[in-house]
Amino acid sequence: MKWGLIGASTIASEWMIGAFRAAGGDVVSVLSSDPSRAAEYSKAHSIARGTASLDELLSDPEIEAVYISTTNEKHFPQAIAAIKAGKHVLCEKPLAMTSKDAAEMVRAAKNAGLVFATNHHLRNAGSHLAIKDAVTSGRIGKVLSIRVFHAVYLPPHLQGWRIDNPAAGGGVIPDIVVHDADTVRFHLNEDPTDVVAMSAESGLGTGVEDSCMSIWQMPSGVMVQTHESFTHKYTESGLEIHGTEGSVVARNVMTQRPVGEIVLVTESGRESVGFADHNLYERAVALFSEAVAGQGRPSADGADGVKSLAVAEAVARSARTGQRTKVVYEEI
Repeated sequence: MKWGLIGASTIASEWMIGAFRAAGGDVVSVLSSDPSRAAEYSKAHSIARGTASLDELLSDPEIEAVYISTTNEKHFPQAIAAIKAGKHVLCEKPLAMTSKDAAEMVRAAKNAGLVFATNHHLRNAGSHLAIKDAVTSGRIGKVLSIRVFHAVYLPPHLQGWRIDNPAAGGGVIPDIVVHDADTVRFHLNEDPTDVVAMSAESGLGTGVEDSCMSIWQMPSGVMVQTHESFTHKYTESGLEIHGTEGSVVARNVMTQRPVGEIVLVTESGRESVGFADHNLYERAVALFSEAVAGQGRPSADGADGVKSLAVAEAVARSARTGQRTKVVYEEI
């Protein structure tokens, strides 16, 4: 598959270009709003063409699919343009600034017969696949609650617009809460109904929240507690899933790398759970490519992206109002 990059981003250079090539594809063009950056980026990553024109990239008949990793406010118009040009789309999260726009993107791709996916990477990790298997196989009985701890320190080279630009979709809620929403949905196979949340600006940036805590109610009665932050330098990330017959305790698994540890605690004692150490982005790209070939579905499709964004929107509304807030899911 021939890919075009919409966005000369850090995540593309660190992870996605290698994943596209590992899956047997290639990146043939990259878009940046800065022509000099487009030229430098394409040269540095052995990409045939660099351009500052979205129309030029999308009119390239060699390109079958695009990967969108620009700032959040650009996702919607760029995805719609790509769909109109007949390109399959893999888009970074959050899909758009609103779940309404995200749903429109997904419907447009569906109507055009194109594959549309969200780059929710954690559900591709060997650790999370092993956790899901432990839960769905009944090893902890009926699930009662989940605790997600995803407070991290945002590296300086990734801060920028994420900590000071609400117009571009900055803030920890659109950046990390959407990931946690997708991860919880992945493990439970159900969608949160309502949330209660608080957020804070701790001084890392200005104008956007850099920390958030929330509680979610699930249709089954499972309660979910989450903590996200950009400001915690010395924490461990992870999640705990507690059930009637046991608990899964996973540390350092909310990460792009195949690391961490998983412990299953039951009446019999503590048991270490092994997991595969594959590159999670390579798995996501492989599944996307198979979906384009008519085999299966992406690991996280457009509907997954719309729903994770709807949860994040509800968390943001609750944090602003101080009220318990219903999650509103758009029709797709």
